[in-house]
Amino acid sequence: MKKVFLLGAALCVAFAFTSCKSSESAYKKAYEKAQMASQNTNQQQTPVYSQNTQQSTAVEVTPATTVQQQPVQTTPNYDNVSVRTESVDLVSGSPLRAYSVVVGSFSVQSNAEGLKNKLNTAGYGARVVKATVNGASWYRVVAGSYDTKNEAASFRASLKGNYPDAWLLFSK
Repeated sequence: MKKVFLLGAALCVAFAFTSCKSSESAYKKAYEKAQMASQNTNQQQTPVYSQNTQQSTAVEVTPATTVQQQPVQTTPNYDNVSVRTESVDLVSGSPLRAYSVVVGSFSVQSNAEGLKNKLNTAGYGARVVKATVNGASWYRVVAGSYDTKNEAASFRASLKGNYPDAWLLFSK
Protein backbone atom coordinates (compact mmCIF):
# COMPACT_ATOMS: atom_id res chain seq x y z
CA MET A 1 0.00 0.00 0.00
CA LYS A 2 2.84 2.40 0.85
CA LYS A 3 4.57 1.66 -2.43
CA VAL A 4 1.46 2.49 -4.45
CA PHE A 5 0.99 5.73 -2.53
CA LEU A 6 4.65 6.79 -3.02
CA LEU A 7 4.49 5.89 -6.72
CA GLY A 8 1.31 7.98 -7.12
CA ALA A 9 2.86 10.94 -5.29
CA ALA A 10 6.00 10.73 -7.46
CA LEU A 11 3.90 10.70 -10.63
CA CYS A 12 1.93 13.74 -9.43
CA VAL A 13 5.16 15.66 -8.73
CA ALA A 14 6.60 14.70 -12.12
CA PHE A 15 3.39 15.74 -13.87
CA ALA A 16 3.36 19.08 -12.01
CA PHE A 17 6.91 19.90 -13.11
CA THR A 18 6.26 19.07 -16.75
CA SER A 19 2.94 20.93 -16.97
CA CYS A 20 4.37 24.21 -15.61
CA LYS A 21 7.00 24.47 -18.33
CA SER A 22 7.49 28.08 -19.30
CA SER A 23 7.30 29.14 -22.88
CA GLU A 24 10.63 30.55 -23.96
CA SER A 25 9.09 32.10 -27.03
CA ALA A 26 7.01 34.48 -24.88
CA TYR A 27 10.18 35.75 -23.17
CA LYS A 28 11.91 36.05 -26.52
CA LYS A 29 9.01 38.08 -27.98
CA ALA A 30 9.01 40.45 -24.98
CA TYR A 31 12.78 40.93 -25.29
CA GLU A 32 12.56 41.68 -29.02
CA LYS A 33 9.72 44.14 -28.42
CA ALA A 34 11.79 45.98 -25.81
CA GLN A 35 14.77 46.10 -28.19
CA MET A 36 12.59 47.58 -30.94
CA ALA A 37 11.20 50.22 -28.58
CA SER A 38 14.72 51.11 -27.48
CA GLN A 39 15.88 51.48 -31.08
CA ASN A 40 12.89 53.67 -31.94
CA THR A 41 13.60 56.09 -29.10
CA ASN A 42 17.28 56.27 -30.07
CA GLN A 43 16.33 57.08 -33.67
CA GLN A 44 13.96 59.82 -32.53
CA GLN A 45 16.61 61.44 -30.35
CA THR A 46 19.39 61.58 -32.93
CA PRO A 47 19.30 64.80 -34.98
CA VAL A 48 19.05 64.56 -38.74
CA TYR A 49 21.25 66.94 -40.70
CA SER A 50 20.33 67.83 -44.22
CA GLN A 51 22.79 68.19 -47.00
CA ASN A 52 21.20 71.44 -48.17
CA THR A 53 23.45 74.27 -47.01
CA GLN A 54 21.83 77.01 -49.07
CA GLN A 55 19.24 77.88 -46.45
CA SER A 56 20.57 79.33 -43.27
CA THR A 57 18.14 80.03 -40.50
CA ALA A 58 19.14 81.99 -37.45
CA VAL A 59 17.98 80.62 -34.16
CA GLU A 60 17.88 82.95 -31.19
CA VAL A 61 18.98 81.31 -27.98
CA THR A 62 18.05 82.87 -24.69
CA PRO A 63 20.42 82.00 -21.85
CA ALA A 64 18.86 80.44 -18.79
CA THR A 65 18.94 82.48 -15.63
CA THR A 66 19.04 81.07 -12.16
CA VAL A 67 16.65 82.31 -9.54
CA GLN A 68 18.10 82.48 -6.07
CA GLN A 69 15.64 81.67 -3.35
CA GLN A 70 15.80 83.51 -0.10
CA PRO A 71 16.14 81.21 2.90
CA VAL A 72 12.93 80.88 4.86
CA GLN A 73 13.39 81.91 8.44
CA THR A 74 10.98 80.37 10.87
CA THR A 75 10.61 81.13 14.50
CA PRO A 76 10.30 78.04 16.63
CA ASN A 77 7.04 77.53 18.44
CA TYR A 78 7.59 76.72 22.10
CA ASP A 79 3.92 76.62 23.11
CA ASN A 80 3.95 72.83 23.46
CA VAL A 81 7.05 72.64 25.67
CA SER A 82 6.20 71.01 28.99
CA VAL A 83 6.85 72.96 32.16
CA ARG A 84 7.08 71.48 35.64
CA THR A 85 5.71 73.60 38.48
CA GLU A 86 7.42 73.34 41.88
CA SER A 87 7.82 75.39 44.98
CA VAL A 88 11.58 75.94 45.39
CA ASP A 89 13.86 77.81 47.78
CA LEU A 90 17.04 79.52 46.57
CA VAL A 91 20.17 77.91 48.04
CA SER A 92 22.92 79.77 46.17
CA GLY A 93 23.17 82.18 43.25
CA SER A 94 21.09 85.07 42.02
CA PRO A 95 17.29 85.15 42.45
CA LEU A 96 15.05 83.21 40.08
CA ARG A 97 12.63 84.60 37.56
CA ALA A 98 9.36 82.92 36.56
CA TYR A 99 10.78 80.26 34.18
CA SER A 100 14.05 78.43 34.81
CA VAL A 101 16.03 75.83 32.89
CA VAL A 102 17.07 72.94 35.14
CA VAL A 103 20.06 70.92 33.92
CA GLY A 104 20.64 68.70 36.94
CA SER A 105 18.88 67.38 40.02
CA PHE A 106 20.74 65.85 42.96
CA SER A 107 19.87 64.47 46.36
CA VAL A 108 23.28 65.64 47.67
CA GLN A 109 23.86 69.40 47.81
CA SER A 110 27.63 69.18 47.17
CA ASN A 111 27.00 67.46 43.82
CA ALA A 112 24.66 70.27 42.80
CA GLU A 113 27.22 72.89 43.86
CA GLY A 114 29.87 71.12 41.75
CA LEU A 115 27.72 71.30 38.60
CA LYS A 116 26.84 74.92 39.39
CA ASN A 117 30.56 75.81 39.60
CA LYS A 118 31.21 74.02 36.30
CA LEU A 119 28.41 75.99 34.61
CA ASN A 120 29.61 79.28 36.11
CA THR A 121 33.11 78.58 34.75
CA ALA A 122 31.53 78.05 31.31
CA GLY A 123 29.88 81.47 31.53
CA TYR A 124 26.37 80.59 32.66
CA GLY A 125 24.75 82.31 35.63
CA ALA A 126 23.96 79.04 37.37
CA ARG A 127 22.26 78.75 40.73
CA VAL A 128 21.08 75.98 43.06
CA VAL A 129 17.54 75.70 44.40
CA LYS A 130 16.03 73.25 46.86
CA ALA A 131 12.76 71.45 46.17
CA THR A 132 10.94 69.06 48.47
CA VAL A 133 9.33 66.18 46.59
CA ASN A 134 7.43 63.50 48.52
CA GLY A 135 9.26 64.46 51.72
CA ALA A 136 12.74 64.20 50.13
CA SER A 137 15.00 67.17 49.41
CA TRP A 138 16.29 67.63 45.86
CA TYR A 139 18.85 70.20 44.82
CA ARG A 140 18.13 71.50 41.33
CA VAL A 141 20.86 73.17 39.26
CA VAL A 142 19.40 76.04 37.24
CA ALA A 143 21.48 77.14 34.23
CA GLY A 144 19.35 80.15 33.35
CA SER A 145 16.20 81.92 34.52
CA TYR A 146 13.86 84.00 32.33
CA ASP A 147 10.65 86.01 32.50
CA THR A 148 8.89 84.23 29.61
CA LYS A 149 8.41 80.62 28.65
CA ASN A 150 9.65 81.23 25.07
CA GLU A 151 12.96 82.67 26.30
CA ALA A 152 13.49 79.74 28.66
CA ALA A 153 12.56 77.18 25.99
CA SER A 154 14.90 78.80 23.49
CA PHE A 155 17.76 78.67 25.99
CA ARG A 156 16.93 75.04 26.79
CA ALA A 157 17.06 74.20 23.06
CA SER A 158 20.57 75.70 22.87
CA LEU A 159 21.67 73.49 25.80
CA LYS A 160 20.26 70.24 24.32
CA GLY A 161 23.68 69.21 22.94
CA ASN A 162 25.39 69.24 26.34
CA TYR A 163 22.38 68.69 28.59
CA PRO A 164 19.78 66.62 26.70
CA ASP A 165 17.66 66.05 29.82
CA ALA A 166 17.25 69.76 30.62
CA TRP A 167 13.70 70.77 31.55
CA LEU A 168 11.70 73.90 32.35
CA LEU A 169 10.68 74.83 35.87
CA PHE A 170 7.97 77.33 36.76
CA SER A 171 8.61 78.41 40.32
CA LYS A 172 5.58 79.22 42.46
